[in-house]
Amino acid sequence: MIYYIFKNTYFFWVIILLLGLISCRNKSSQKNLENNTGIAQKSNKEVLIHNETVEDIIIASPIDYLHLLQGKVVAIVGNQTSIVKNSNADFTHLVDTLITLKINISKVFSPEHGFRGRADAGELVLDSKDTQTGLPIISLHGKYKKPTKEQLKGIEIMIFDIQDVGVRFYTYISTLHYVMEACAEAGIPLIVIDRPNPNASYIDGPVLETKHKSFLGMHPVPLVYAMTIGEYAQMINGEKWLKDGVQCNITIMPLKHYSYYTNYSLPTRPSPNLPNDKAINLYPSLGLFEGTSINAGRGTEMQFQIFGAPYLNKKKYPFSYTPRPTLGAKFPKHVGKLCHGLDLRTLPTLNMINLEWLIDAYNNTPKDQEFFQATFTAHAGTEKLQEQIKTGLSVTEIRNTWRQDLEAFKEIRRNYLLYD
Repeated sequence: MIYYIFKNTYFFWVIILLLGLISCRNKSSQKNLENNTGIAQKSNKEVLIHNETVEDIIIASPIDYLHLLQGKVVAIVGNQTSIVKNSNADFTHLVDTLITLKINISKVFSPEHGFRGRADAGELVLDSKDTQTGLPIISLHGKYKKPTKEQLKGIEIMIFDIQDVGVRFYTYISTLHYVMEACAEAGIPLIVIDRPNPNASYIDGPVLETKHKSFLGMHPVPLVYAMTIGEYAQMINGEKWLKDGVQCNITIMPLKHYSYYTNYSLPTRPSPNLPNDKAINLYPSLGLFEGTSINAGRGTEMQFQIFGAPYLNKKKYPFSYTPRPTLGAKFPKHVGKLCHGLDLRTLPTLNMINLEWLIDAYNNTPKDQEFFQATFTAHAGTEKLQEQIKTGLSVTEIRNTWRQDLEAFKEIRRNYLLYD
């Protein structure tokens, strides 16, 4: 049967043409990313994190960072995502793994949500002690967001190992900035354990304006920047974004078999209100609701997969739910009130920021209700987005105003990429 099909010249050339189209599509994947039309592709290769197994740490790592730690006083910046896959395919914490390997861990610094990742978004986290190891835990989301000289005294090397999700207002990259700055000023080398970015397949959103710099955004990057945390650390250094232009002595532990189109499902929640892959994919879009009176699913187990408010019309917004106090959301918006909104859990994976939900919610908010709140500009990184929505610009018109800044960022980004 095959013989007769290929004997026919017409069928032969159709198949050749199809193969050529597939080949061209593969070669254009990086171009698609830079044109803001990238769609995540499945990979046959497993993404391997450098500290994925104890064997990798000791032997298989191209850069043997265990050797850099031996005989040194070490501090770790980490949280519940700082995990290592062991030989039994189970996960253990990096702190526990290094202690088992006789590394002298002196203290742990924890970011927003705390060392075990249970605190609310924005909640101040106090210093404490790890009950399992007895190590002191210094909060970088309490009185201090930057390690002090006193806290760094005696430390000879620092490790930063936190899972990022590639969104500017996700504050772990702000913590990275302050840790790098403190280490640079104290002359402490920093090891950054790179991890996959689950939102790395596209670049989108307004670029932050410097006058709106805050802990929700410290650098002139788009809302979605398509870089791993290791690449981002290199960019902070290279662009001299640290105070007084100081640069940190960093060593990046790169990923194996990783590309920006590699699907990667996080093995644990990066924070309490990002429970699954769908929430992480929708977070760049629904995260903008954090600066409005709309509830984005906090107080449910559908965080960043639904949105709603009591005042939205239930005919247009047919999905209903009632926010309740939950782990990571003790005081959610509209707690105890029936909210009407949309359920987005079955939607296809996004490859750009969706502004339609935000604009429609604004247009359907009664005039006696305040929609935009004080933190909206900090989340957006610009005053323009709020103004554009209020004046009735379309999604296309708004997106066109981002184009020039996005192209300029892509030129900067190219200098710090580690992967294909």
